[in-house]
Amino acid sequence: MNKPTPRLLLLRLLTVAENNTLTASEAVLAGSIFSMTANSIRVTLARLTQAELAEAIGPAHYKLGPKAQKLGADVALWHTADKRTVPSDGSWIAVATGGLPRSDRKVLRARARALSLLGFRELEQGLYLRPNNLLGGIEGVRKRLLDLGLEQEAAVFKACDFDNGRQAKALELWSDMQLETHYEKMSQQLSDWLQDMDKLSPEVALREIFILGDAGIRSVIFDPLLPAPLVDEQARQKYFNTVRRINEEGRRLWFAFFKEANTECETDGS
Repeated sequence: MNKPTPRLLLLRLLTVAENNTLTASEAVLAGSIFSMTANSIRVTLARLTQAELAEAIGPAHYKLGPKAQKLGADVALWHTADKRTVPSDGSWIAVATGGLPRSDRKVLRARARALSLLGFRELEQGLYLRPNNLLGGIEGVRKRLLDLGLEQEAAVFKACDFDNGRQAKALELWSDMQLETHYEKMSQQLSDWLQDMDKLSPEVALREIFILGDAGIRSVIFDPLLPAPLVDEQARQKYFNTVRRINEEGRRLWFAFFKEANTECETDGS
């Protein structure tokens, strides 16, 4: 398992922190679990603040900054992702980007991230599709895409009645993800870890559950939420439930760690 960078660690903590705030001392403590120096954590906090990805709201207290809040709010909804689907009528939600500029790399990254977060795949150059099975329909998807960085000029519309060749190609757009294999493998891995976690030292448990939970949450966030028969929805539900369990256990362990450390600091201070 790969440990996070200081930047990733802090952004994740800011997204899930209790009361949506994180103290510098908590950030340093979290970094110590991954053998990160206090200096590297403080430098990263300063850089995130300068980039408006974090915001100082008091002496050594931080929250997500304005440039991360919309994405953070969308990411924070991961635990209800499977509640945001409706039965599919066989149509598609399409996004046409062929007429949009392609010279600004920052804009291109934001566009690609928005489309990826909502499960779109490119059918033909400049034409992206996903099944029309998300709660809120076309308007809801358009709003989320714009909030996540897609340009206002992009056309977002309902598509249907493709010719047989394009329809067949559309149905295969997500096949490389091997979703059902992923659901089964990861459900088993996370369940096994939860079963054996009491055998681990506190620091190892904190480190591993952060890495496992982060990977699980990320896969839920980027799951395309395909309808049947494109995917086994029961297998997806089982996997999502397992990720929720690992997240709940992770929050319990990390909050207990911060609480104990803060209590020790208060005792030493007195």
